[in-house]
Amino acid sequence: MSNKKKIILIAVIILAFISTGILIGRLSITTVGAEAGYEELKIFTEVLSIVRKNYVEDVKAKDLIYGAIKGMISSLDPHSGFMTPEAYKEMQVETKGEFGGIGIQIGIKDGMLTVIAPIEDTPAYKAGIKAGDKIIKINNEFTKDMALHDAVSKMRGAPNTQVTVTIVREGWKETKDFTITREVIKIKSVKSKTLGDGIGYIKISQFQEQTAAYLSQALDKLTQEKINALILDLRNNPGGLLNSAVSVSSQFLPSGKLVVYTKSKTGERTEFQTEGDGSTSTIPMVVLVNEGSASASEIVAGALRDWNRAVLLGTQTFGKGSVQSVIPLSDGSGIRLTTAKYYTPKGISIHATGIVPDIIVKLATNDKHKSHLVIREKDLQRSFKDKQIEEKPGEPEEIVPLEVDEKDDIQLQRAVDLMKTWKVFKELPKAS
Repeated sequence: MSNKKKIILIAVIILAFISTGILIGRLSITTVGAEAGYEELKIFTEVLSIVRKNYVEDVKAKDLIYGAIKGMISSLDPHSGFMTPEAYKEMQVETKGEFGGIGIQIGIKDGMLTVIAPIEDTPAYKAGIKAGDKIIKINNEFTKDMALHDAVSKMRGAPNTQVTVTIVREGWKETKDFTITREVIKIKSVKSKTLGDGIGYIKISQFQEQTAAYLSQALDKLTQEKINALILDLRNNPGGLLNSAVSVSSQFLPSGKLVVYTKSKTGERTEFQTEGDGSTSTIPMVVLVNEGSASASEIVAGALRDWNRAVLLGTQTFGKGSVQSVIPLSDGSGIRLTTAKYYTPKGISIHATGIVPDIIVKLATNDKHKSHLVIREKDLQRSFKDKQIEEKPGEPEEIVPLEVDEKDDIQLQRAVDLMKTWKVFKELPKAS
């Protein structure tokens, strides 16, 4: 076969590869006709031919095509990306709540790979990685222009193996290497305890496949301990599975209540409603949120507030109001593509604005607590924004504590005080 025929064949394969997909959930991928992007595709095949013929070293066509697809998808927004077969498998493992890695949440800020937050009790957390740290190298490979999913893939790996990340931190004169031994990262998505005075406390750290089941177990345990009020802590919860958020909301709302609806670019609306008996749909609730509460966390918080089910306390949330659909491809790879925006039951889009709590309580920074710069959706590179959002002036940068001891957690303290006050007013005799 001649080189020219090979190029034409590759072009046809690429076109089929990028324009077809498998039905996932409610997402259908429409086949694109060859005429839709033929001229642009012709340029691509020209470059592919030039590179393979003239590049100083031999390169595989598959590597070049994968690289082109990565560039195409990552140019859209911070949450869309291409996953190799290996990365796609890792993503599936992660949603189950267990994977090999170092335990950090990362994003892109000002074109640099940035730590959003280390996950508690993980190797990265113990090594001293902080929110706001810039990762400029992974295993001595520069991260500039590296896709987010590639960075995640490079930091994950088999337990007991090591990865070295080179960090730049505000205030440092030089970079520092952190060599970290990977472990099995088990995301303990639900923790619970009692706080006294009949007040229960539940913290959800992520929304995974088993989160709703773990929540049900925690609520059963707290019910046995005779709680009469509940604090739901969604602070620093980066989100997760949409269906998990709906299942969690179902335990706090009556059946048949709208939790969230999504709207595609064509205007197609898809609604998600509660199911089940809403076993704890009457117990007084306070929901704690902050700048790290994102995506599925905001879905739950928004639904509970819109239905007047809970009081929100804390600081403005992250503001991720977009929906990503995961689409498997024929060779085992996949893409994560932003396909819709989600809206709270009252029709509010929180994308790039977040949710402002009913009661704003900020954690104070001082020399005792390590602090970091707040990063929200609006700060991420290539984050799409509505016109009305773009016209608003940006908020000043915030510095918040990385973590605080429970005795210094004034957000939690205010939530407890609110519950106690509610009980006092409830028990007051009615005026006669």
